[in-house]
Amino acid sequence: MQTEAAPDHNPFRIARKQLDEAADIIQLDPAAHEILRWPLRELHVTIPVKMDSGCIKIFHGFRVQYNDARGPNKGGVRFHPDESIDTVRALAAWMTWKTAVMDLPLGGGKGGVICDTKSMSNDELERLSRAYIRQVGRMLGLEKDVPAPDMYTTPQIMAWMADEYSFMQGNNEFGVVTGKPLELGGSAGRGDATARGGIYCVREAAELLGMNLSGMKAAIQGYGNVGSNTHKLAVELLGMRVVCVSDSQGGIYNPEGLDHAELMTHKQATGSVTGFPGALPVANEELLELDVAVLFPAALESVINGSNAGNIKAILIAELANGPATPEADKILYSKGIHVIPDLLCNAGGVTVSYFEMVQNSYGYYWEEEDVHRRLEKKMKTAFRKVNETARKYNVHNRLGAYILAVERVADAMKLRGWV
Repeated sequence: MQTEAAPDHNPFRIARKQLDEAADIIQLDPAAHEILRWPLRELHVTIPVKMDSGCIKIFHGFRVQYNDARGPNKGGVRFHPDESIDTVRALAAWMTWKTAVMDLPLGGGKGGVICDTKSMSNDELERLSRAYIRQVGRMLGLEKDVPAPDMYTTPQIMAWMADEYSFMQGNNEFGVVTGKPLELGGSAGRGDATARGGIYCVREAAELLGMNLSGMKAAIQGYGNVGSNTHKLAVELLGMRVVCVSDSQGGIYNPEGLDHAELMTHKQATGSVTGFPGALPVANEELLELDVAVLFPAALESVINGSNAGNIKAILIAELANGPATPEADKILYSKGIHVIPDLLCNAGGVTVSYFEMVQNSYGYYWEEEDVHRRLEKKMKTAFRKVNETARKYNVHNRLGAYILAVERVADAMKLRGWV
């Protein structure tokens, strides 16, 4: 049994397994299937950075362009101490499917640097960000590959990257990255786009299931930008009661509900949600198994797996993290009748508003926040219904429905272009 556990938690193996299952159901052309099992391009880089102490530290990074049959590659850059090429490959694959599910004219890419941002100064982060762009910049461009923020990267980091790329080109090309500050061509509504898109999906799912979410309990694993905005919007837009949240240091629980503004003040002061007055401590693993109506995994990959999926009590799981459930977990959750809104759909609000930012950058006219929200809601609703329709057509769970929809769209583009 020990030898089988490792592959189950390798994100790239999981991504391939999910693809293989969808390809088998739709009897995908073997050549198209083989192309889609691999990134079209990947770059591994070594990045020397001068630290504040004066010493030179060597960092390692990646940029993966998975498939651009439908348009320029799109995907974030993660700064994380446990980053690996297989994680980046998987995330790039998921971005390919995500943009296809949302019917955006984009492909999928991802980047990453192995580093611990919490131990670095602001100046060190700037030097690393600029050095990364100097290494991968040859792969980037509005018509080639457009990065964005991801785990432990921020609008400020995107601003440094855009500035470095512009310097390399000899003219301003701020559109080379999205998730920028508004002053440099960022889009209104980008800050909470991932969470907002997920909330729109939950509202659609609740209507489908005949659920009245007002006053019902929710738990959120992960309390960064996505998780904290999910807390705020779940209360404001759905009337839910968020009773449990967690971050990397642990979780907190209050059956009466947690106040978003007070919790954010506490986290900004202490660096964690733990120790919040009036709340009980709870482990990250326990949070997943709480008796709540909606569970929002918004942290890392593979947290719901074969060992704990049978203990999940939520009626609805809204996947705001990338790859939070393994294929083994999918089967268990489906058999239990738990409605899963898969990551390819649920957290696609971020890339959708990033696409909106690309559009606005291209013609130099910027939309009001209300326009962004309205356009995002329309996109999320349309994609939700299409995924649900596909899952019902093939009598499969929602993740497979999303995969089938995406793979068919990408395969069609490859065929039209004469790749297969």
